[in-house]
Amino acid sequence: MPPASSSSSSDAPASKEFPSATDVLERDGRQEAPLVLDTEPPRTLRFRDHFALWMNLGVSLIGFSTAATVLGTKGSEMSLAAAVTAIVVGTAVGTAMLGVASLIGARTGAPAMANLRGLFGTRLSYLPTVLNIVQCVGWGVFELLTIAASAQTVAHTTDYRWLFVLLAGALTTALTIWPLGSIAVLRRFVAGAVAVAMVYFTVQLGRQGVPDPGAGNWHGFLGATDAMIAVSISFVPLAADYTRHSRTPRSAFWGSFSGYTIAQVWCYVLGLMALLQSDGDPNRIFDSFLGVWAGWLFLLVLVLRETDQSFANVYSTAMSVQNLLPKVDRRVLSGLIGVLITVLALRIDRFTDTYSNFLGLIGSVFVPLLAVLAVDYFFGAGRNGWNLSADAPSRWLMLLPWLLGFAVYQFIAPTQVADWWTDFWTSAQEALHFTPQEWTSASLAAFLLPALVTWALTPLTRRARA
Repeated sequence: MPPASSSSSSDAPASKEFPSATDVLERDGRQEAPLVLDTEPPRTLRFRDHFALWMNLGVSLIGFSTAATVLGTKGSEMSLAAAVTAIVVGTAVGTAMLGVASLIGARTGAPAMANLRGLFGTRLSYLPTVLNIVQCVGWGVFELLTIAASAQTVAHTTDYRWLFVLLAGALTTALTIWPLGSIAVLRRFVAGAVAVAMVYFTVQLGRQGVPDPGAGNWHGFLGATDAMIAVSISFVPLAADYTRHSRTPRSAFWGSFSGYTIAQVWCYVLGLMALLQSDGDPNRIFDSFLGVWAGWLFLLVLVLRETDQSFANVYSTAMSVQNLLPKVDRRVLSGLIGVLITVLALRIDRFTDTYSNFLGLIGSVFVPLLAVLAVDYFFGAGRNGWNLSADAPSRWLMLLPWLLGFAVYQFIAPTQVADWWTDFWTSAQEALHFTPQEWTSASLAAFLLPALVTWALTPLTRRARA
């Protein structure tokens, strides 16, 4: 990894890191992602590259089908105006956090989990790294299952799931071997096709009219906003894996913020339209897409594009593993992980509610983690440059605000992973006479509190560093 001051903006603090190995790329003559962790990344991505990448990641088949989480349960839906406002506000807040993570990655030139060496020290960074590996593998499998199911819908068949999984897994693995080349393909070809498909569906569904069963109802607005924040933040532990290749921190921030915000808002609003036209049944949401003329063709475009989601999860898994095994070739890691998620997707018909909630539990880890990361980088030890080397000393004090933020998140909104887990946090609520209200936001509370605690600890952390 390069010193932050060598390839990024002049205001980026320097970092104490291991030596870079630029001669590998110079001899090879290729501008691709480094093969091992201690190689300086090429700075080739501009604003348009970031915008195209994050615009593609912001559009998701899962986003269409989970629009029901924003609208609310049938019979108690929010108004269309309230749901759209929650989508816009929640996405903007969450994507601003994503932009901060992107900015830090562009300044340091380090992958996301390697940046945590500066925050916690190398050995302590292994804890969030392992959690990120688990969640990325889980979401990678989930994406392959989603692609296969959607392909079956387009083909009007319930057979050949194994074939669709294999094809999606093979394409995903190929994309991860040449990540910067894949981003270039997304910018040149895929982004335009996706935009055309989205415009087509928006026009066609809009012409049919959109019912508003919850007209005037704003109950559940902040809960829906919180859900949209969580969706945006899910990419925070992946962002720096790509923005480390940015030419400037500014292009990394604005490219990720604008591309993802526009795409996710568009995706969820379109999902709302399709959901309402399907009588609020999320299992029939793609019937609305297939019901328009040539809908199958444009839906096929979105199905094929979904592989960028699985690509992001597999590649970021490899980047996370490199924080544990820095000398292992990322191509080997990407290939093995691609095979792993394909095999798992072949053996799993669907995710159980327990495992889906477990992924949500891990996701709640990264909301307070970003708060601690950002405050320490901009106001704490990071102002003088983080130590990102293999022997970076442990910073035990930084675990305190992170764990506090996680506890606050679970206290407000316990994740339904097991009865004993839910009972523990429910008992804590009763003991403290706390009842979650409509205005209570677990994501915002779990971000703001650890941010304030980290800021309060900066005098101690600076003194310890000195």
